[in-house]
Amino acid sequence: MAKVAIIGLGIMGLPMAINLVKAGHQVVGYNRTPANTQKLVDAGGQGADSIAQVVKGAEMIITMVPDSADVEAVVLGEDGVFAHASKRALWIDASSIRPDVAARLAAAAQAAGLRALDAPVSGGEQGAIEGTLSIMVGGSLEDMAEARPILDAVGKTIVHVGPAGSGQTVKAANQLIVAGTIQLVAEALVFLEAHAVDTEAAIKVLAGGLAGNRILDRKAATMLAHQFAPGFRVDLHHKDMGIVTAAAREAGVAIPLGALTAQLMGSLRAQGHGALDHSALLLQVEQLSGRGQGNAG
Repeated sequence: MAKVAIIGLGIMGLPMAINLVKAGHQVVGYNRTPANTQKLVDAGGQGADSIAQVVKGAEMIITMVPDSADVEAVVLGEDGVFAHASKRALWIDASSIRPDVAARLAAAAQAAGLRALDAPVSGGEQGAIEGTLSIMVGGSLEDMAEARPILDAVGKTIVHVGPAGSGQTVKAANQLIVAGTIQLVAEALVFLEAHAVDTEAAIKVLAGGLAGNRILDRKAATMLAHQFAPGFRVDLHHKDMGIVTAAAREAGVAIPLGALTAQLMGSLRAQGHGALDHSALLLQVEQLSGRGQGNAG
Protein backbone atom coordinates (compact mmCIF):
# COMPACT_ATOMS: atom_id res chain seq x y z
CA MET A 1 0.00 0.00 0.00
CA ALA A 2 1.29 3.45 -0.92
CA LYS A 3 1.28 6.87 0.69
CA VAL A 4 -0.71 8.96 -1.77
CA ALA A 5 -1.13 12.73 -1.82
CA ILE A 6 -4.09 14.11 -3.74
CA ILE A 7 -4.47 17.78 -4.57
CA GLY A 8 -7.94 18.88 -5.64
CA LEU A 9 -10.90 17.37 -3.81
CA GLY A 10 -13.76 18.48 -6.01
CA ILE A 11 -16.53 16.56 -7.78
CA MET A 12 -14.01 14.07 -9.18
CA GLY A 13 -11.05 14.29 -6.83
CA LEU A 14 -12.90 13.64 -3.58
CA PRO A 15 -14.56 10.33 -4.59
CA MET A 16 -11.27 9.21 -6.14
CA ALA A 17 -9.49 9.94 -2.86
CA ILE A 18 -12.16 8.08 -0.88
CA ASN A 19 -11.81 5.03 -3.14
CA LEU A 20 -8.06 5.07 -2.53
CA VAL A 21 -8.76 5.03 1.21
CA LYS A 22 -11.14 2.10 0.74
CA ALA A 23 -8.42 0.25 -1.16
CA GLY A 24 -6.16 0.52 1.88
CA HIS A 25 -3.79 3.27 0.80
CA GLN A 26 -2.62 6.02 3.13
CA VAL A 27 -4.24 9.08 1.58
CA VAL A 28 -3.52 12.72 2.42
CA GLY A 29 -5.55 15.42 0.68
CA TYR A 30 -5.31 19.14 0.11
CA ASN A 31 -8.03 21.39 -1.24
CA ARG A 32 -8.49 25.14 -1.29
CA THR A 33 -11.95 24.60 0.27
CA PRO A 34 -11.33 23.06 3.73
CA ALA A 35 -14.83 21.56 3.89
CA ASN A 36 -13.92 19.08 1.17
CA THR A 37 -10.73 18.14 2.96
CA GLN A 38 -12.82 17.38 6.03
CA LYS A 39 -14.99 15.03 3.96
CA LEU A 40 -11.87 13.03 3.14
CA VAL A 41 -10.88 12.97 6.81
CA ASP A 42 -14.37 11.75 7.72
CA ALA A 43 -13.88 8.91 5.20
CA GLY A 44 -10.64 7.79 6.83
CA GLY A 45 -8.07 9.90 5.01
CA GLN A 46 -5.90 12.72 6.29
CA GLY A 47 -5.96 16.43 5.58
CA ALA A 48 -3.18 18.91 4.89
CA ASP A 49 -3.06 22.69 5.02
CA SER A 50 -0.59 23.28 2.20
CA ILE A 51 0.97 21.70 -0.86
CA ALA A 52 4.27 21.29 0.98
CA GLN A 53 2.50 19.42 3.77
CA VAL A 54 0.40 17.19 1.55
CA VAL A 55 3.32 15.96 -0.58
CA LYS A 56 5.73 15.37 2.31
CA GLY A 57 6.84 11.74 2.17
CA ALA A 58 4.29 10.84 -0.53
CA GLU A 59 5.30 8.12 -2.97
CA MET A 60 2.63 9.16 -5.44
CA ILE A 61 1.01 12.55 -5.95
CA ILE A 62 -2.27 12.99 -7.82
CA THR A 63 -3.47 16.37 -9.06
CA MET A 64 -7.10 16.86 -10.08
CA VAL A 65 -7.68 20.55 -10.79
CA PRO A 66 -9.68 22.38 -13.49
CA ASP A 67 -7.30 23.73 -16.14
CA SER A 68 -3.75 23.98 -17.45
CA ALA A 69 -3.01 27.16 -15.50
CA ASP A 70 -4.26 25.52 -12.29
CA VAL A 71 -1.92 22.56 -12.75
CA GLU A 72 1.00 24.89 -13.40
CA ALA A 73 0.15 26.90 -10.28
CA VAL A 74 0.06 23.73 -8.17
CA VAL A 75 3.29 22.11 -9.38
CA LEU A 76 5.63 25.00 -10.26
CA GLY A 77 7.25 27.66 -8.11
CA GLU A 78 8.63 27.80 -4.59
CA ASP A 79 5.36 26.58 -3.06
CA GLY A 80 4.67 23.92 -5.66
CA VAL A 81 4.78 20.15 -5.82
CA PHE A 82 8.11 19.98 -7.63
CA ALA A 83 9.84 22.03 -4.94
CA HIS A 84 8.61 19.92 -2.03
CA ALA A 85 8.01 16.36 -3.25
CA SER A 86 10.42 13.57 -2.44
CA LYS A 87 12.91 12.72 -5.17
CA ARG A 88 11.69 9.98 -7.51
CA ALA A 89 8.09 10.48 -6.35
CA LEU A 90 5.58 9.73 -9.10
CA TRP A 91 3.32 12.63 -10.08
CA ILE A 92 0.04 11.61 -11.74
CA ASP A 93 -1.97 14.45 -13.25
CA ALA A 94 -5.59 13.38 -13.61
CA SER A 95 -6.72 16.85 -14.70
CA SER A 96 -7.80 17.60 -18.26
CA ILE A 97 -5.31 20.06 -19.73
CA ARG A 98 -3.58 20.94 -22.99
CA PRO A 99 -1.37 18.12 -24.33
CA ASP A 100 1.56 20.48 -24.93
CA VAL A 101 1.38 21.73 -21.34
CA ALA A 102 1.30 18.14 -20.07
CA ALA A 103 4.45 17.28 -22.06
CA ARG A 104 6.24 20.42 -20.88
CA LEU A 105 5.37 19.82 -17.24
CA ALA A 106 6.48 16.18 -17.50
CA ALA A 107 9.90 17.44 -18.63
CA ALA A 108 9.95 19.95 -15.77
CA ALA A 109 9.08 17.16 -13.31
CA GLN A 110 11.97 15.07 -14.62
CA ALA A 111 14.33 18.04 -14.24
CA ALA A 112 13.18 18.33 -10.62
CA GLY A 113 13.96 14.66 -9.97
CA LEU A 114 10.38 13.38 -10.18
CA ARG A 115 8.55 11.14 -12.63
CA ALA A 116 5.31 12.08 -14.35
CA LEU A 117 2.23 10.52 -15.89
CA ASP A 118 -0.62 12.41 -17.52
CA ALA A 119 -3.64 10.30 -16.67
CA PRO A 120 -6.90 12.17 -17.38
CA VAL A 121 -10.10 10.32 -16.66
CA SER A 122 -13.53 9.85 -18.18
CA GLY A 123 -16.74 8.62 -16.60
CA GLY A 124 -18.02 11.65 -14.75
CA GLU A 125 -18.92 11.99 -11.10
CA GLN A 126 -20.74 8.65 -11.01
CA GLY A 127 -17.75 6.85 -12.47
CA ALA A 128 -15.52 8.49 -9.87
CA ILE A 129 -17.87 7.40 -7.07
CA GLU A 130 -18.13 3.85 -8.39
CA GLY A 131 -14.40 3.57 -9.11
CA THR A 132 -15.10 2.69 -12.75
CA LEU A 133 -13.35 5.55 -14.53
CA SER A 134 -11.68 5.13 -17.89
CA ILE A 135 -8.08 6.33 -17.58
CA MET A 136 -5.88 7.22 -20.54
CA VAL A 137 -2.22 7.27 -19.52
CA GLY A 138 0.70 9.11 -21.11
CA GLY A 139 4.27 8.55 -19.95
CA SER A 140 6.55 5.56 -19.49
CA LEU A 141 5.23 2.02 -19.24
CA GLU A 142 7.45 1.40 -16.21
CA ASP A 143 5.95 4.32 -14.31
CA MET A 144 2.45 3.23 -15.27
CA ALA A 145 3.16 -0.27 -13.96
CA GLU A 146 4.21 1.24 -10.64
CA ALA A 147 1.09 3.40 -10.53
CA ARG A 148 -1.21 0.54 -11.46
CA PRO A 149 -2.44 -0.29 -7.91
CA ILE A 150 -3.43 3.38 -7.50
CA LEU A 151 -5.13 3.57 -10.87
CA ASP A 152 -6.93 0.27 -10.26
CA ALA A 153 -8.50 1.74 -7.12
CA VAL A 154 -10.21 4.53 -9.06
CA GLY A 155 -10.70 3.14 -12.57
CA LYS A 156 -11.83 0.12 -14.53
CA THR A 157 -10.43 0.71 -18.01
CA ILE A 158 -6.79 1.78 -17.77
CA VAL A 159 -4.77 2.03 -20.98
CA HIS A 160 -1.30 3.30 -21.82
CA VAL A 161 -1.68 5.47 -24.93
CA GLY A 162 1.84 6.80 -25.54
CA PRO A 163 4.51 9.19 -24.26
CA ALA A 164 3.97 12.29 -22.11
CA GLY A 165 1.02 14.34 -23.34
CA SER A 166 -0.65 11.42 -25.10
CA GLY A 167 -3.17 10.89 -22.32
CA GLN A 168 -4.34 14.47 -22.70
CA THR A 169 -4.62 14.07 -26.48
CA VAL A 170 -6.87 11.04 -26.03
CA LYS A 171 -8.89 12.91 -23.39
CA ALA A 172 -9.43 15.74 -25.88
CA ALA A 173 -10.82 13.21 -28.36
CA ASN A 174 -13.03 11.82 -25.58
CA GLN A 175 -14.46 15.27 -24.85
CA LEU A 176 -15.09 15.85 -28.54
CA ILE A 177 -17.16 12.65 -28.74
CA VAL A 178 -19.01 13.30 -25.47
CA ALA A 179 -20.00 16.86 -26.37
CA GLY A 180 -21.15 15.85 -29.84
CA THR A 181 -23.14 12.93 -28.47
CA ILE A 182 -24.86 15.08 -25.84
CA GLN A 183 -25.82 17.58 -28.53
CA LEU A 184 -27.32 14.86 -30.74
CA VAL A 185 -29.17 13.26 -27.82
CA ALA A 186 -30.55 16.68 -26.90
CA GLU A 187 -31.75 17.23 -30.46
CA ALA A 188 -33.32 13.76 -30.55
CA LEU A 189 -35.17 14.33 -27.27
CA VAL A 190 -36.63 17.64 -28.42
CA PHE A 191 -37.55 16.04 -31.75
CA LEU A 192 -39.33 13.15 -30.01
CA GLU A 193 -41.25 15.40 -27.63
CA ALA A 194 -42.33 17.63 -30.53
CA HIS A 195 -44.00 14.59 -32.09
CA ALA A 196 -45.71 13.65 -28.81
CA VAL A 197 -44.44 10.07 -28.73
CA ASP A 198 -43.80 8.15 -25.51
CA THR A 199 -40.32 9.60 -25.03
CA GLU A 200 -39.29 7.22 -22.25
CA ALA A 201 -40.26 4.24 -24.39
CA ALA A 202 -38.42 5.75 -27.33
CA ILE A 203 -35.25 6.13 -25.25
CA LYS A 204 -35.49 2.49 -24.18
CA VAL A 205 -35.65 1.17 -27.72
CA LEU A 206 -33.01 3.58 -29.02
CA ALA A 207 -30.63 2.57 -26.23
CA GLY A 208 -30.96 -1.07 -27.27
CA GLY A 209 -30.02 -0.47 -30.89
CA LEU A 210 -27.14 1.04 -32.84
CA ALA A 211 -28.00 4.47 -31.44
CA GLY A 212 -27.32 3.23 -27.92
CA ASN A 213 -24.70 5.20 -25.99
CA ARG A 214 -23.69 6.15 -22.45
CA ILE A 215 -25.35 9.55 -22.70
CA LEU A 216 -28.73 7.92 -23.31
CA ASP A 217 -28.07 5.49 -20.46
CA ARG A 218 -26.86 8.00 -17.90
CA LYS A 219 -28.31 11.38 -18.79
CA ALA A 220 -31.48 11.07 -20.89
CA ALA A 221 -33.78 10.72 -17.86
CA THR A 222 -32.35 13.77 -16.08
CA MET A 223 -32.37 15.75 -19.31
CA LEU A 224 -36.09 15.00 -19.75
CA ALA A 225 -36.68 16.05 -16.14
CA HIS A 226 -34.62 19.23 -16.67
CA GLN A 227 -32.33 18.28 -13.81
CA PHE A 228 -28.90 19.71 -14.53
CA ALA A 229 -27.03 19.40 -11.24
CA PRO A 230 -23.42 19.23 -12.38
CA GLY A 231 -21.65 15.96 -12.80
CA PHE A 232 -19.45 17.81 -15.30
CA ARG A 233 -19.97 21.54 -15.65
CA VAL A 234 -20.54 23.40 -18.89
CA ASP A 235 -17.63 25.70 -17.88
CA LEU A 236 -15.23 22.75 -17.88
CA HIS A 237 -16.50 21.23 -21.11
CA HIS A 238 -16.23 24.64 -22.76
CA LYS A 239 -12.58 24.69 -21.67
CA ASP A 240 -12.05 21.19 -23.03
CA MET A 241 -13.59 22.07 -26.39
CA GLY A 242 -11.12 24.92 -26.60
CA ILE A 243 -8.33 22.37 -26.13
CA VAL A 244 -9.80 20.14 -28.85
CA THR A 245 -10.25 22.89 -31.42
CA ALA A 246 -6.76 24.32 -30.80
CA ALA A 247 -5.10 20.90 -31.01
CA ALA A 248 -7.03 20.06 -34.19
CA ARG A 249 -5.99 23.35 -35.78
CA GLU A 250 -2.34 22.73 -34.89
CA ALA A 251 -2.51 19.26 -36.48
CA GLY A 252 -4.36 20.50 -39.57
CA VAL A 253 -7.36 18.28 -38.82
CA ALA A 254 -10.87 19.38 -39.79
CA ILE A 255 -13.52 18.87 -37.09
CA PRO A 256 -16.59 20.62 -38.56
CA LEU A 257 -19.14 19.01 -36.23
CA GLY A 258 -16.80 19.43 -33.29
CA ALA A 259 -16.25 23.09 -34.06
CA LEU A 260 -20.02 23.69 -34.23
CA THR A 261 -20.54 21.83 -30.96
CA ALA A 262 -17.80 23.95 -29.37
CA GLN A 263 -19.69 27.07 -30.46
CA LEU A 264 -22.94 25.73 -29.01
CA MET A 265 -21.21 24.92 -25.71
CA GLY A 266 -19.72 28.41 -25.64
CA SER A 267 -23.10 29.96 -26.37
CA LEU A 268 -24.72 28.01 -23.53
CA ARG A 269 -22.00 29.27 -21.18
CA ALA A 270 -22.42 32.85 -22.40
CA GLN A 271 -26.12 32.64 -21.53
CA GLY A 272 -25.15 32.08 -17.90
CA HIS A 273 -25.42 28.30 -17.73
CA GLY A 274 -21.75 27.55 -17.09
CA ALA A 275 -22.41 26.01 -13.67
CA LEU A 276 -24.94 23.49 -15.02
CA ASP A 277 -24.20 19.97 -16.17
CA HIS A 278 -23.08 19.75 -19.81
CA SER A 279 -26.31 17.91 -20.60
CA ALA A 280 -27.94 21.36 -20.34
CA LEU A 281 -27.18 21.63 -24.06
CA LEU A 282 -30.82 20.48 -24.19
CA LEU A 283 -31.91 23.96 -23.06
CA GLN A 284 -30.34 25.53 -26.10
CA VAL A 285 -31.99 23.10 -28.51
CA GLU A 286 -35.33 23.91 -26.88
CA GLN A 287 -34.63 27.62 -27.15
CA LEU A 288 -33.68 27.38 -30.82
CA SER A 289 -36.82 25.33 -31.41
CA GLY A 290 -39.09 27.77 -29.57
CA ARG A 291 -40.08 25.05 -27.13
CA GLY A 292 -39.95 24.11 -23.46
CA GLN A 293 -37.99 25.57 -20.57
CA GLY A 294 -35.09 26.58 -22.77
CA ASN A 295 -37.36 29.03 -24.63
CA ALA A 296 -38.71 30.34 -21.34
CA GLY A 297 -35.19 31.13 -20.20
